[in-house]
Amino acid sequence: MRAVVQRVSRAEVRVEDRIVGHIGPGLVVLVGIAREDTPHAGQWLAEKIVNLRVFDDPEGRMNRSLVEAGGAVLCVSQFTLFGDCRKGRRPSYDRAASPEAAQPLYEAFVSALRAFGIAVETGEFRAMMDVEIVNDGPVTLLLDSEKVF
Repeated sequence: MRAVVQRVSRAEVRVEDRIVGHIGPGLVVLVGIAREDTPHAGQWLAEKIVNLRVFDDPEGRMNRSLVEAGGAVLCVSQFTLFGDCRKGRRPSYDRAASPEAAQPLYEAFVSALRAFGIAVETGEFRAMMDVEIVNDGPVTLLLDSEKVF
C-alpha cells in the first residue's frame, strides 16, 4: 500500500456536489492498493499514520501524533498512486489492485484506523470525487508498505 499523508486544517470530499466526508484539523490520507497487498500491510500503514509525530507541541515542534493532537482522518482511495510513468506518456496501472480486490483491503484499512479511536471520514470507493484540502504547513509525507516488508 502507498499513502500520501497531508496535515490539514480542514478537508472535504464531494461526489456529484454532495459532501460525503469532511474533517477539521487532522490528516488526509490518499491510499493506493497494489495487487500484492494484504490486510497486514493495511494494519501496518494505519498504525504508522496514527502515530506519526507531525503535529506541533506547545513549543511549536512537530512532536505530537494524530491521537495526541485529537485530529481526524479523511481517507480517500486512489489507485493512481500506483501509476507507473517511467515509459511513454500514459501511466500504466498494472501494479494497482483490481477494484474487486482493492475494496475489501481499503475497508479493512479504514477499520484499522478507526480501531485507534480516531474519527475517520471517507470518500466513496470507485466514485469520481472532488477533494478539497487546506494544507497545514504544508506537511506532506509518502508512505509505502513495500519499503518495509
